[in-house]
Amino acid sequence: MVYLYVAIAVVLLAIVLGVALVVPRRRRRDLEPPVSAPPSVAEAPPRVAVEAPAAPVETAVEAPVAPEAPTLEAPEPTAGRLVRLRARLARSQSTLGRGLLSVLARDRLDDDAWEEIEEALLTSDVGVGATTEIVERLRTRTKVLGTRSPGELRALLSEELVSALQPDMDRTLHSTPTGDRPAVVMVVGVNGTGKTTTCGKLARVLVADGRTVLLGAADTFRAAAADQLQTWGARVGAETIRGPEGGDPASVAFDAVKAGTDRKVDTVLIDTAGRLHTKVGLMDELGKVKRVVEKQGPVDETLLVLDATTGQNGLTQARVFTEVVDVTGIVLTKLDGTAKGGIVISVQRELGVPVKLVGLGEGADDLAPFDPEQFVDALLGDTA
Repeated sequence: MVYLYVAIAVVLLAIVLGVALVVPRRRRRDLEPPVSAPPSVAEAPPRVAVEAPAAPVETAVEAPVAPEAPTLEAPEPTAGRLVRLRARLARSQSTLGRGLLSVLARDRLDDDAWEEIEEALLTSDVGVGATTEIVERLRTRTKVLGTRSPGELRALLSEELVSALQPDMDRTLHSTPTGDRPAVVMVVGVNGTGKTTTCGKLARVLVADGRTVLLGAADTFRAAAADQLQTWGARVGAETIRGPEGGDPASVAFDAVKAGTDRKVDTVLIDTAGRLHTKVGLMDELGKVKRVVEKQGPVDETLLVLDATTGQNGLTQARVFTEVVDVTGIVLTKLDGTAKGGIVISVQRELGVPVKLVGLGEGADDLAPFDPEQFVDALLGDTA
């Protein structure tokens, strides 16, 4: 029994001690602040893979291409051009050449026949004086000749026409330099004669003959003249000196001669403004151009460009120009487009100035040095 009481006491004591130990611990736990969870680290937004910009692709940069130099043309040789171009004289052939031969070949040459011959010569612009001489000489020689075969008549007419063309005149184109100074050639004429075109073609003639050429665009009044001349020059490698539009033509001419001297070219070719022979002020200015150029040396050649289709009108123009600038040679253009080939005879006879060049078409090489024998041969055609 005693043992029972002891056991119960021990149990109760153990219970009391257990409660005493548990209660304070729980009170302490309740009083302790709650342990906060460590702050959650916000997840960084997913990183979007950004591609690095591609390295610039180096493209080969082409160097600017320089404009190609114009291909230089090789002008046709000047020797024998009249022979090659003889077909261009077909209109003059029908009147001056074959027309006269057909009359001379008649069985009987009466007064009516000689009047026909005279009329043919006059309508071809041979001129009254030259026509009278040719007819008289033909009359005399046909009487002396007696029999008149086609070959004999052709030779007879050829001799008379060549004689009328004064073959002893100096037709040399003075284009060779003198010492250190280039030859200076001035080209003058009225509007519409093809003066600037003739100047460009003349540059080709000189280049074909082995000359080095420099062009002076002293026609400052016509807007397209300098461009036109420069285009002609570029085709054969000839430099063009030009001034402002409306500038002083004498100044341009002076600069051209100076540049030609500095560059040691053979020939300086000066294109002047076309002008009517009735305009006194413009004609005086032409004289000024020549005087200014001559401060550096003489003008070796002054060529007057005449339109063959104007006939006797061209003579009036020519007389005025010869008084102003001392014309040394004539260039007859458009000779292929007229039946008035006799203008060659009358111009030389009236002015005492030789025809040095003739234009027989629109082609670049259709300007030919004038040769009386070749010209008459072309006029008469291939008559046997």
